[in-house]
Parts: sequence; structure tokens; C-alpha cells
Amino acid sequence: MAYIVRHMEQKVLDLSKSFSALLITGPRQGGKTTMLKELAKREGIGRNYVSLDDLNTRDMAKNDPKLFLQLYRPPVIIDEVQYAPELFTYIKIHVDDHHMPGAFWLTGSQIYRLMRGVQESLAGRVALLHLSPLSQREITGMPARPFAVDFDALLAESKTIPPVSMPEMYERIWKGCMPGLLSGQMSERNIFYSSYISSYIERDVREVSGTIDALKFIRFVTAAAARCSQLVNYTVLAEDADINIQSAKSWLNILETLGIVFLLHPYSNNVLKRTIRTPKLYFYDTGLVCYLTRWSSAEVAESGAMSGALLENFTVSELMKSYQNAGLSPYLYFYRDRDAKEIDVLLEGNGKLFPLEIKKTATPDKRIVRTFDVIEKSPLERGTGAVLCMAQEFSAFDRDDLIVPIWMI
Repeated sequence: MAYIVRHMEQKVLDLSKSFSALLITGPRQGGKTTMLKELAKREGIGRNYVSLDDLNTRDMAKNDPKLFLQLYRPPVIIDEVQYAPELFTYIKIHVDDHHMPGAFWLTGSQIYRLMRGVQESLAGRVALLHLSPLSQREITGMPARPFAVDFDALLAESKTIPPVSMPEMYERIWKGCMPGLLSGQMSERNIFYSSYISSYIERDVREVSGTIDALKFIRFVTAAAARCSQLVNYTVLAEDADINIQSAKSWLNILETLGIVFLLHPYSNNVLKRTIRTPKLYFYDTGLVCYLTRWSSAEVAESGAMSGALLENFTVSELMKSYQNAGLSPYLYFYRDRDAKEIDVLLEGNGKLFPLEIKKTATPDKRIVRTFDVIEKSPLERGTGAVLCMAQEFSAFDRDDLIVPIWMI
């Protein structure tokens, strides 16, 4: 099994020099533990490792956290720490008493439950990072960088990246981005996703919410996958899964808690009052979307009814990962108003709004960028825009609006 270098590695090492505790959240099987074990191996200081997936170990952590930390002394990796929030107070005491940089590397796959414990006990003492499944830059060995609409930087980089054809792009989308599959650890894609859903998603859902109808939940996740890149419609999701609207809201929140999906919220301010308020739904892994919606091959996915939605989901998730891997908060939104004017993504940074439109075409029409004018009313300056598409090379309509291949994100 080949280890795939993660772009977050250097950020982990840098933060470990100034923080005593580091918490990495993200979905199960996303590569958190593998990355930390790899870094510990290179570190060469004999860092301990313990997983709270083990029930006996978990019982000790919950009922005698002081003894637990005597047995597993820092420096230590504590995996799935959300199962024993009782540890947080004792970790705080150790941090305050010893001021030992990099003492605790913690991981967890239930994000909101973890955040509650951290805010109560470790506020100001822990560095927080979110590791999603692999980005296309990690998979292909491209250098790390948060995506920016920077003409000079994109032009320079375009000369170093080989172009990707439409079939190759949909192969990436269909295969997905789970490290276990792409590293060669598991070769059977369908078996991997089937066991992933039953072993991890279903089990974690029960732990977060108690009893749950497994068949209805699978129907719900499938309905959500079929509506990726769309505005969230709880009524339709509830009807598809034969549940009530309140359960639909709760279950989508659970998927977000587990790092399976994320919501892109609409951009609005006091000036742009006509914007809608409903968020859009995206999955971190398009391979899971293709599995749930039963696209049997990359070719079928490319030509099928969801091809545009899959490409948009892939693109938005890549934008998110580029920021998360750098330890940055992604200030990404979308724009849609009641006059049906829409911009797929708004990237906010340095006091500017950068409008991005996502298209499957290889030859985008300049008329696509006309909708970018709607943000002229915003108090923030309009930054350089871009059409993210399947063009075979980087180019531009003009200095203000670029044409960026999706394989460059």
C-alpha cells in the first residue's frame, strides 16, 4: 500500500511547535490516522498511539481518565477522542502544567460533538484542523495551495500541469477520493463503499442519534446524493426516505457532523436583500455520490443526467479542500436572487468578492460572466472572476475574467 502525501502535513508540524494539543476532524477513512502515524514515524520520538474505537480502552478513558493518561503518556495520538469527552479536562490540566508543544495529537470523526467538548475545556489551547478525503492535487502529486483567482500565478502554473480530458476528469469523479481505494489498500470499489456505509456511516449515525431505521437512512443518503449541487429541499428528501421533515433536517445535520456532506450558504448583505436564504448541498466525495446513485462507470456518469451536478460537486469540494488543507477557513458562498440570477461560487478574501462559474464545456462563452455584474452592488469590491470549466488550457476573456481548467484547482 502506497502512502499518499497529504498537503496538511506541514501545517500539522508547524502548529505542533506552538500548540500543546492539535485536533484533526474529518470523516472516517479520510486519512487522519494514517497521516498522523506517518508523521509520528518521521518524528522518531516514540509517540504513543491509542484508539478509542477499542471498547475496553474507551471505558478506561471515560471512567478513569487520569489513569488513561498515565498509561498513554504524551507525546501521544488519541484516535476518535469524541468517545471520551471526559479526557478533555485532564488534557487541559496537562497542557497548563507542562506546556509541552505537540503533546497531544487528537482525531475525531463526529465534528460537532467534539467542538462542544473543545470549547468547554480546551478553548485557546488546541489548534483545530479539518482533513477531508484526498484532493486531486494530492492524488496527482501537485503542489499545495489554496485556490486563488490570480492571473500571473495561474499562468505560471498552467505550464507545469498536463491537461486532463473530459473522460479522465469523470474517471476522477467516479473513482472518488477515499485514501483506502486510491492507495491500493482496497481494490473493490463497490465493496469498499458498501462496507463504508454499513460499517461507519450507519454505526456512527446510531451513536449520534440513537435508534434509527437503517433502510430509511440509506434511502435518505441516496436521495441527498441524487440532489448534490442543488438547493436543500427538506420536503423532497423527507418524501423520498418516507420520514418527516424534522427527521430530514436532523439526518442531514448528522451527515454534516460526520464530515460526509457540507452546505454552501448563499451570500447576502444589507444591500443585496433579494438573495435567497436556502443553502446548497455538496458531498466531499463524488465517488460516494456515484455509488449511491448507481452510476456503473465513469463513462455512464459523464453522459448521464447528473453529469453537470457531479462536475459542480467535484469542483466545489476541491475548492473547499484547497483551503482546509492549508488550515484556512474557506469563505465560499453562492449567489442566487429572486430574479433567478445566479453565480455558482463567490470566494471572499482581502476585501473582495471573486465570482466563479462552473461549466462542463471546453469552450465557454463570454456571455456566461454577465451575471458577475450583480455583485457590483455589494459593499465589497468585485475581484477577478473565472469560469471553471473543461478547457484544455488556461486562458482569459480579458484581465477581469479568466478561463480556468477544473484540473488546475
